[in-house]
Amino acid sequence: MGLLNTAVVGTIGAGVAVLLTPVLLGAAGFTGAGITAGSWAAGMMSAAAVANGGAVAAGTTVAVLQSVGAAGLGAVATAATASAGAAAALALKEALESAAT
Repeated sequence: MGLLNTAVVGTIGAGVAVLLTPVLLGAAGFTGAGITAGSWAAGMMSAAAVANGGAVAAGTTVAVLQSVGAAGLGAVATAATASAGAAAALALKEALESAAT
């Protein structure tokens, strides 16, 4: 039963991570319509622009998050997000089991 339980927890963690990532990015201000004024994303963009002499460089965290917020996760990003979600869920499971004993 332990292996099945682990597989279920990992699968649920992966699914939740993939489903929540776009929601959380939108809530932070990274949307399909651009960065929302006054949001956390706007603050990040402002700081990045100041640090780079007025522009946000391609490949930076702000640029990547805005790309995902606008277009969604690609195949590689979906796989990475699912893996991270599964790992986080399994780590939480282990921590809770350790605390219970």
